[in-house]
Amino acid sequence: MSNLSTTYAGLKLRNPFIISSSGITSSLDKIRKLDALGAGAIVLKSLFEEQISYETTKNLEGSDYPEALDYVKAYTRDNSIGEYLNLIRDAKRAVNIPIIASINCITATEWMDFASQMQEAGADALELNVFFLPMNKEKPSHEYEKVYFDLLEGIRRKISIPVIIKLGYHFSNLTYLINQLYFRKADGVVLFNRFYEPDININDLKATSSEVFSSPADIRNSLRWVGIISSEVPLIDIAASTGIHSGEAAVKQILAGAKAVQVCSVLYKNGIEFLPKLIDRLESWMIEQNFKSIEEFRGKMNYSNIGNPAIYERAQFMKYFASQH
Repeated sequence: MSNLSTTYAGLKLRNPFIISSSGITSSLDKIRKLDALGAGAIVLKSLFEEQISYETTKNLEGSDYPEALDYVKAYTRDNSIGEYLNLIRDAKRAVNIPIIASINCITATEWMDFASQMQEAGADALELNVFFLPMNKEKPSHEYEKVYFDLLEGIRRKISIPVIIKLGYHFSNLTYLINQLYFRKADGVVLFNRFYEPDININDLKATSSEVFSSPADIRNSLRWVGIISSEVPLIDIAASTGIHSGEAAVKQILAGAKAVQVCSVLYKNGIEFLPKLIDRLESWMIEQNFKSIEEFRGKMNYSNIGNPAIYERAQFMKYFASQH
């Protein structure tokens, strides 16, 4: 029997499959089911800064009483946080796998107190989900990166549990950014986040949301960067995310250097009962290839270890087609 256990951001996982932050991880009942189905770890549904702000504004729309506004703001915030902290405590009592709290934030101030409360509630780690489009033409890229650095440094002063940064790929130099996150004591990174993407309905001329779920083809971008980052910043742990719809896809990401893989869309599409099939396929592949443990093949195909590292670097189709003649 193959050993599927791995370590990620200082956490011991029975297998590399982490359930991403989503509606699938929003209740104790769902967490228990995922544990029974074999999940390696669970990232709780994110606590959103925007959601709290929206609820507060909505509840007091048109109010002329600033004292009432302050009271309801505090109540709404504390109630949302209280429910989240209770979910952490209940999950830790109910299951033995790592429970990772998640904060989706756009500022680097108030959330730091929330992080301390999550640690006190028993969270095994904290995943920070920070994203904003770098679209200000007057603002250089390093100022956007500084937001991530400042947030991580502030959080690190508040908590001692592992801190994981879930990133998008909209950076001018992703390798530099992740290397700086490592030096600022990030324990892991998730590559990549799947953000809201707009679309346009040409019939009624309205802006709409594009497909919410990932597809198997979406693995390509994360696979490239997992292969590069695991080689160039080897001391930070990587969880691959987006486009992992099969056990084979998980194998590819681990071969590229991932310590773990996050899955979400595949479980929405097939039901959470599909999780054991992902785990079983990973194990059957290991048996076929005569690998006894994850570490025997993790990173075997990353940027440093493959015969032709230009495969990860190549950015233009013309180079590829030219090489075929």
